[in-house]
Amino acid sequence: MVVGSGGREHALVETLAASTLEPEMHAAPGNPAISRIARTVDIPADDLVALRDYAKENEIDLTVVGPESPLIGGITEAFWEADLKVFGPSRAAARIEGSKVFAKELMRHAGVPTARYEAFDTEAAALAYLRAHRDYPAVVKADGAAAGKGVTVAHSRDEAEEAVRASFGGRFGAAGERIVIEECLEGREASIFVVTDGQDILPFLPAQDYKRAYDADEGPNTGGMGSYSPLMWMEPATYAAILEEIIRPTIRQMALIGAPYTGLLYAGVMVTETGPKALEFNCRFGDPETQVILPRLGSDLLELMLAANNEDLAGREVVWSADKAVCVVLASEGYPESSSTGDEITGLENIPAGVYIYHAATEERDGRFYTAGGRVLNVVGTGPTVIEARARAYAAVEQIYFEGMHYRTDIALEAIELEDF
Repeated sequence: MVVGSGGREHALVETLAASTLEPEMHAAPGNPAISRIARTVDIPADDLVALRDYAKENEIDLTVVGPESPLIGGITEAFWEADLKVFGPSRAAARIEGSKVFAKELMRHAGVPTARYEAFDTEAAALAYLRAHRDYPAVVKADGAAAGKGVTVAHSRDEAEEAVRASFGGRFGAAGERIVIEECLEGREASIFVVTDGQDILPFLPAQDYKRAYDADEGPNTGGMGSYSPLMWMEPATYAAILEEIIRPTIRQMALIGAPYTGLLYAGVMVTETGPKALEFNCRFGDPETQVILPRLGSDLLELMLAANNEDLAGREVVWSADKAVCVVLASEGYPESSSTGDEITGLENIPAGVYIYHAATEERDGRFYTAGGRVLNVVGTGPTVIEARARAYAAVEQIYFEGMHYRTDIALEAIELEDF
């Protein structure tokens, strides 16, 4: 069973359903596209008791949790108590995403390179710090999980103060009741995924996402407007350094504090002139990076997840397709501040080979699809080169239409210039 309803979950369901183990797929709550390949049940992702009871009644062998909130809320422990298996960290380990302060303190104790920071519990203390602060840009982060929207890169003290007041003023709810202010790192950002059983790790290939709403990284932060994989600019030695200096020490430290980390660990990393530094950790698959990683996965994802649950990752390797993948997110009008819903989506028929359409927020009525949220569809093109993968993605985008449809036109553009033909 896959928990969640977005494009990431659609990609997970498709990939797991293709396993040679021939699983019977369930999804809660799923979405209209997922319902065509899995049995969906109308249980919200945060209703841990109902999810546990459904899994018990239907003899679910493994539950894979897509979004962070159920993990932070303790779904893993709830399932463990019912003798059910979950791919995902415990509530104690999920604090690595649930609290920026916890993550920064963990990194400090583990010796993980990261940005300098200060944490604040009150607006007055944060504003006083900013009045004495001279280095801009600075980054203001809500402590809790805020769906990718709790981070502000402030280019002046006025912008930083505005972000502080917004956080303590309730813009992000309980997630913003504590904040972190840290130095702004310069370099190239990468998304790193590893499957871990709490001791051994199985690295996936890195990806890059685009958080800003508009081209040229303009506009507000979003949950992600696109992604691509692999990263031609990342040297193998750099990736090895990320694993040895950031990932492994973090997993060792989690075990040392009595919260061993199992499942999928996501690290946002900035590769600076002085080496890679950790920006953040997530306790689950990234969105939309998952949508460009899974189509390239040659190994059986379900077998890898079961191996992680059985502490049997040692000596395993992951097989990858040589293809490249580019994801373009189609968002509704007003996203991320607001979103239009109920607009009919056309052009989803006759999608060409090499293109995947993952539904992120849609509803179906009388055989037709309609928008149901901010990020509506993920259009993924694959091919032997970035140029071809990108061309396929954008050709499919041109075929699709709904009122107010918004997307970035520069996804993976810089990757073309780095490609080695």
